[in-house]
Amino acid sequence: MASAVRLHLSSLIIPHSLLPRLSFRLRPPPPSTARRLRRFSWTLPSSPSAVRHAPPSLPIRAQAKRGFSSKDDDIASVDDLQFEAPLKIVEYPDPALRAKNKRIGTFDDNLKKLADEMFDVMYKTDGIGLSAPQVGINVQLMVFNPVGERGEGEEIVLVNPRVIKYSKKTVLFNEGCLSFPGIYADVQRPQTVKIDALDIAGARFTVNLSGFPARVFQHEFDHLQGIVFSDRMTEQVLDSIRAELEALEKKYEERTGLPSPEQIETRRRRVAVGFGKP
Repeated sequence: MASAVRLHLSSLIIPHSLLPRLSFRLRPPPPSTARRLRRFSWTLPSSPSAVRHAPPSLPIRAQAKRGFSSKDDDIASVDDLQFEAPLKIVEYPDPALRAKNKRIGTFDDNLKKLADEMFDVMYKTDGIGLSAPQVGINVQLMVFNPVGERGEGEEIVLVNPRVIKYSKKTVLFNEGCLSFPGIYADVQRPQTVKIDALDIAGARFTVNLSGFPARVFQHEFDHLQGIVFSDRMTEQVLDSIRAELEALEKKYEERTGLPSPEQIETRRRRVAVGFGKP
């Protein structure tokens, strides 16, 4: 079995021919589809020189530019980054999914351990992407592996990501979310997005993402803005999962003994701000 690589995106260039054209889920599709999807995984060339000379369809430039971001957010304190393993997935309608997420300013072993623990719970729950607020830690950190299997593909870590620009062309995909177990629905998102971020060591870079990687990033970036994927659904699509959302609200009330902080039946439509809004 090939070993997974903890990837610094600042070293990656991905040809468009490797990007998938399959329907998207933040939880892996059926095995037959997953086997086809692995052909499009983010596989690094065996030689470092091959990376430098790959076709520049997703050029990397070591510079930061202004764009849609949360640059005015508070910096996370040491206490904000404290956690206990094993981490657990926070499910809708837990308030942690709507809370403000602080920027990370310290890049140390604790942050690396947090990323490791996030990958661990992501794999155990059959996910391919996870953001820190989904495990109850309200900081701007996301991890993902497009293959979705431990030991295969590349592990991506993004800290304090910002959206610089995105395409006017949008694509409809069927998404799922670990914080909405068992729920899948269509979401329209930009086909491409240009981002600025820090890696796990604090190095800044910019990258253009397209297709499947762009989709995964946008879903996780939304979580960092307090946006969940149901916010980006049309009313018709939202109606199709209303019963499932109500079941999660009831589950929350039974588990906590508190009233649900959100009620799909009575709430006004929440408008998702920022890029790719419905």
